[in-house]
Amino acid sequence: MTDFHRPLGGSGLRVSRACLGTANFGTAWGLGVPEEQARPVIDAFLDAGHTLLDTADNYNAGESERIVGAAVRGRRDQVVIATKAFQPHGPGPNERGLSRVHLTRALEASLRRLGTDHVDLYQCHQWDEGTPIEETMATLDGFVRDGKVRYLGASNFTAAQIVEAQWAAQRVAGTPLVGLQAQYSLLRRDIEAEILPAARRHRLGVLAYGVLGGGVLAGRYRSGARPDPASRMGRVLARETDRARRWVDDQLSERNLAIAREVARLAGELGTTPTAVAVAWVAARPGVASVVLGPRTHEQYEQALPGFALDLPAGALERLAEVSGPAPVPVTGRLSLPWSAGSSRS
Repeated sequence: MTDFHRPLGGSGLRVSRACLGTANFGTAWGLGVPEEQARPVIDAFLDAGHTLLDTADNYNAGESERIVGAAVRGRRDQVVIATKAFQPHGPGPNERGLSRVHLTRALEASLRRLGTDHVDLYQCHQWDEGTPIEETMATLDGFVRDGKVRYLGASNFTAAQIVEAQWAAQRVAGTPLVGLQAQYSLLRRDIEAEILPAARRHRLGVLAYGVLGGGVLAGRYRSGARPDPASRMGRVLARETDRARRWVDDQLSERNLAIAREVARLAGELGTTPTAVAVAWVAARPGVASVVLGPRTHEQYEQALPGFALDLPAGALERLAEVSGPAPVPVTGRLSLPWSAGSSRS
């Protein structure tokens, strides 16, 4: 594999092209896997030379961070740990958001669960309308100065929010953002209009998540067929809520399934898998520093790796561009999912 690591935005931090997303590690949400199944995936990822692990304080009620921390014990200096904060820790008015009080408590709790004295990349999980961005950026800069955080990032920010955050960092003479997690795939290309240009202008490296569209681009679903109960869509539908059904209907739209069929045809012609094609397309996009993989099993992890060594020919790229033109959806900067109210799985 060439070009194994890339710089994250305008920083000196180098991250592996593959990032292991750990939202599926833990069982509190009812859709993940226990530690004994998660650990072999983390071990295989690190043993292969990849370095970037992404988690969040709310993933499976903190289980994900604890599992990650236990897995890297003994080789902490060889990995880059990224985590996030914003989501509720409790019912109190100061137990969520990007205020100084919540971020301070959230970071200390994350450090305890991770079993480390610092986080390499600390990210705002989403924008907080209720907190001045200057307060947020000054607080984050304090974490960097204290040595508890090395670099700063954001997740699900719009283009305008990226600009606001970077300007606020300048105003408080603080540390700017260097990373942006954003949903990006052949199904969701809307970030190309404004978010990617803003990230490039402000020197943020993109960590792309949702690259398989919940498994749609892996070819796991067919038009008119009910999802397998063991699949992600099947597990979401098992919740039997209107929100879950709407989310699945959106993911399994005819447009999305048509894109998935073209991906599958190309994969057959190239002698590879749909998963590899979907990963390769995102990994090669300008501004993408790392692709976040979110496997539940070791098999799913292994299926994604060939995508990092696959160079899609020009003809394939043209066909994918034709079928997947940016979806006609508003750019919200945030992914709303049915399994955890008020949360994002990036």
